[in-house]
Amino acid sequence: MSEMARILLVEDNPTNLELMRYLLTHHGHHVESAQNGEDGVRLARQLRPDIVLCDLRMPYLDGYGLLKRVRADRGLDEVVVIAVTAYSMPDDRKRVAAAGFDGHLTKPIAPESVVGQVEGFIAAGRRNGSG
Repeated sequence: MSEMARILLVEDNPTNLELMRYLLTHHGHHVESAQNGEDGVRLARQLRPDIVLCDLRMPYLDGYGLLKRVRADRGLDEVVVIAVTAYSMPDDRKRVAAAGFDGHLTKPIAPESVVGQVEGFIAAGRRNGSG
């Protein structure tokens, strides 16, 4: 992907947050971050990112709550929202898809492939189409 994307990372683990920020900015993307779902929703409304990468387990508002609020906001209903989770069993993936996420990334992230995965999600756009 040659064009810079606006990416919002919503992650409460500082190590994961900094690794993702480093990898994505190193590849030319503009990255903003929040450490909980409440701040993530606020920043999403303010920044209108191309994609939100969202941890599922966070304080104040979890990833499912963030997704619900983002999808309810008419200005954000086209934003790609990706779950970032350590839960990767088939039932977990079904739950993430059923909730309306556009995809998921599994923790721990693979530094050598995560940027390509994120860029693929951006290129694919909103896949579920419904909120």
